[in-house]
Amino acid sequence: MTSISIEATDGSGTFSAYVVAPKAPSAGVVVLIQEIFGVNQAMRDIAAWVAGLGFIAVCPDLFWRIEPGIDITDKSDAEWKRAFELFQAFDQVKGIEDLKATLAACRTLDGSNGKVATMGYCLGGRLAFMMAQQSDADANISYYGVGLDGLLGDLGKVTKPLVVHIADKDAFFPAEGRAAVVSAVQGHRHVVSYVYPGADHAFARVDGIHWDGRSATIANGRSAEVLVAALG
Repeated sequence: MTSISIEATDGSGTFSAYVVAPKAPSAGVVVLIQEIFGVNQAMRDIAAWVAGLGFIAVCPDLFWRIEPGIDITDKSDAEWKRAFELFQAFDQVKGIEDLKATLAACRTLDGSNGKVATMGYCLGGRLAFMMAQQSDADANISYYGVGLDGLLGDLGKVTKPLVVHIADKDAFFPAEGRAAVVSAVQGHRHVVSYVYPGADHAFARVDGIHWDGRSATIANGRSAEVLVAALG
């Protein structure tokens, strides 16, 4: 494990990204998009899992414009309060710019085969959905993204595989919004959605308060299949 520095495209500076490399000499890259808790242990654990699949895992610090190095959990009220403050302060347009810069850097990263996917969780799930509409990523995977129903007008821009994992009991995404997403992507050539019965938001957060082993294992298996097909 190591870190790299990435130059922001707006000239405002550089930001860091946590990297875990696989044993394979030439591999596809998965850009992991953080939750509202920053690049924390849960994201580092996911990065280790992705590297174990044979891909290079790269997790950029998207909160760097607010405060670099945010690393908190879902275990205390104080951390939740801080996380929501960060979410409110976060500029999603700039976040997408930073993710595009990360994507470009990953295509020429040492050991990369040039193919790059994104995979995001919570806030990151929303950003992965947006990356499917606004970038040239080879695949995009969204875990319990928030407010996705507000992004459906640009579904026609999706030209690469997009997987949408939806929690059936997501406390942060109302049922009518989830249903709208499922309905809108039905029959789409490049988009597939999966709903996980009984699962709450963040069911795949490693060691999280809503961890659901069955749903996480099934979702992760589906994600792995898409990553293998897209990245080699």
